[in-house]
Amino acid sequence: MAVIAGAWAPNVIWCLRVGPRRFNELRIDIPPVSAKVLSTRLAELTKRGVVQRHVRDTSPPSVEYELTELGHELIPALDEIVKIGHKLKAKGHLRVKA
Repeated sequence: MAVIAGAWAPNVIWCLRVGPRRFNELRIDIPPVSAKVLSTRLAELTKRGVVQRHVRDTSPPSVEYELTELGHELIPALDEIVKIGHKLKAKGHLRVKA
């Protein structure tokens, strides 16, 4: 659990499951997250070996983030958590805050 700890960390991993994304693409994918928190989460996930950061030699330079092998191994666990969340919500056990 320590590997995916932190607000929005599971969301970042979930969004990267489809492939490499740039910072602003992740901000669009996770609208409520602030730039500061997203930047912090990406740095933490990179340090933990879940995400790789690639600086692209473009003009201007761009950065892409993608899951490492460890990050990809976390997807089935996150998928199960999402399924359980949907079941709880359908049964009325989970209330979504507005």
